[in-house]
Amino acid sequence: MGLKTGGALWGLVCLGASAGVAAQNIYRCGNEYTNQARMAKERGCKLVEGGQVTVIHGAAGSGNRAAVTPQPAPAVPRANGAQQRARDSDARAILQAELNKAQAQLASLKAAYNEGSPERSALELRNPQGYLQRVDALQADMARQESDIASIQRELDRLP
Repeated sequence: MGLKTGGALWGLVCLGASAGVAAQNIYRCGNEYTNQARMAKERGCKLVEGGQVTVIHGAAGSGNRAAVTPQPAPAVPRANGAQQRARDSDARAILQAELNKAQAQLASLKAAYNEGSPERSALELRNPQGYLQRVDALQADMARQESDIASIQRELDRLP
């Protein structure tokens, strides 16, 4: 046998080996894949048809997970006493302005609501459904404003 014949024979052996590997059945068992038919049958795995499966060793699902430690939050520089008092007084002033604004809006809504019987407009005299919708909207707006006032008051109470 010459060198040419041996090379051709080696090429056929390699081709046959790769064809044998490609012809193997691949089974999917949940998030795992196997080519062992007996194990796949025992575990009730499904045959993967038409396509190739690429196995990447060391992936997240392989069980080789390294422990991930959370990084601490970056340190926030502390303010000295005078700076902190200034920040607190600014926060209090902003919250107080928001509280005053919310209370004024609630007073306006209560005036429009007129204790459950707001005045009807010309359109609402012809369309009673529009009146009922406006009354419902006023009630919802008042409830929202009362909730806002309560939350702003809680924030003010938290401040030193």
